[in-house]
Amino acid sequence: MADATAELLDAGERLDAEALRELQLTRLRSSLRHAYDNVPFYRESFDKAGVRPEDCRSLADLARFPFTVKTDLREQYPYGMFAVPRERVRRIHASSGTTGQPTVVGYTEGDLSLWADLVARSLRAAGGRPGDVVHVAYGYGLFTGGLGAHYGAERLGCTVVPASGGMTARQVRLIQDLRPRIIMVTPSYMLTLLDEFERQGVDPRGTSLRVGVFGAEPWTEEMRREIEERCAIDAVDIYGLSEVIGPGVAQECVETKDGLHVWEDHFYPEIVDPVTGEVLPEGEEGELVFTSLTKEAMPVIRYRTRDLTRLLPGTARVFRRMEKVTGRCDDMVILRGVNLFPTQIEEIVLRTPGVAPHFQLRLTREGRLDALTVRAEARPDAGPEIRQAAARSIAAAVKEGVGVSAGVEIVDPGTLERSVGKIRRVVDLRSR
Repeated sequence: MADATAELLDAGERLDAEALRELQLTRLRSSLRHAYDNVPFYRESFDKAGVRPEDCRSLADLARFPFTVKTDLREQYPYGMFAVPRERVRRIHASSGTTGQPTVVGYTEGDLSLWADLVARSLRAAGGRPGDVVHVAYGYGLFTGGLGAHYGAERLGCTVVPASGGMTARQVRLIQDLRPRIIMVTPSYMLTLLDEFERQGVDPRGTSLRVGVFGAEPWTEEMRREIEERCAIDAVDIYGLSEVIGPGVAQECVETKDGLHVWEDHFYPEIVDPVTGEVLPEGEEGELVFTSLTKEAMPVIRYRTRDLTRLLPGTARVFRRMEKVTGRCDDMVILRGVNLFPTQIEEIVLRTPGVAPHFQLRLTREGRLDALTVRAEARPDAGPEIRQAAARSIAAAVKEGVGVSAGVEIVDPGTLERSVGKIRRVVDLRSR
């Protein structure tokens, strides 16, 4: 890496590979002991699997320990996964609970400080510097995105605009008036902001924005190119999930844009077969699993994220990289025996002339057969002939690239529901 970049690295980023592995093993053994001694769930889980913390004598031994899944967290609602007395917990975040019991996560004062450090590290890797104005358009509240980004940006020494989500026209005005250099937001909502700039007759390329830090949902290289071309920024990926800590688990470096470096001095990653749970060799795609190495309030051991990716050697940092998340095990749609991910359709939509980067998949049942309809918004200047050609092109590309037949509807601009956070790409009507 360039000398100028190396000067910005903190002590953890300066570790060599051997020192990193030694630190990981020390912290892993400590985290396993902390979980076993203080969380009844983990004590019972380890005992049932016939393992104890002292059985972890190497990093490879972690594979002997049982997984943690989201239903475990839901069943321990609200405080059953905490490893410290509730009085030591300084903040609580939670999932929305829209698909069941919410999952609650807690943070000690030390956890909050660590989280801010890791988001600051992530922003630095993305190209952020002290003194930058950062527009945070992630949602605030129980969702970890807004507050995680906020305190990390402040820790780096930035000026934070806590815009949160919604009020899109107002956000566009704030960006013009306050002149942020960095925006932190979901990629789907960034596209909504770009549409609003253009609706107001403002060229997004002429704004002060130079870096976009996008996360909280899968997005493709095609979407990166779309955002970078329309806004003249460097678009980089940030990764995290509430159950592990929030944003700041991994970050893409602006100088390489070749995947997200996992902050392995605090989170140990594995890739496992989604079906068998067997650990896969480095470089093979599978389900991402994380074990926290330094969390106090709520350590997680072998947490199955359901995110699909693969691990690769580090480039801009010593830490290993994870590829962009291409989808989730639980987002996969099985249509007439074919496995399909929304990101596959996104790639097709984004390269189709006359179509905006807003689409939705509608699954229905026609008699005994499942049916897929791709609904995509036309660009404002797309006339009837262009729309018809786009529909034919998308249908042909889905058939050729995915292997299923799909109906395609090109709808007017602004027809599909916008989201201020994670966009709902799939509407499954088959059970109705």
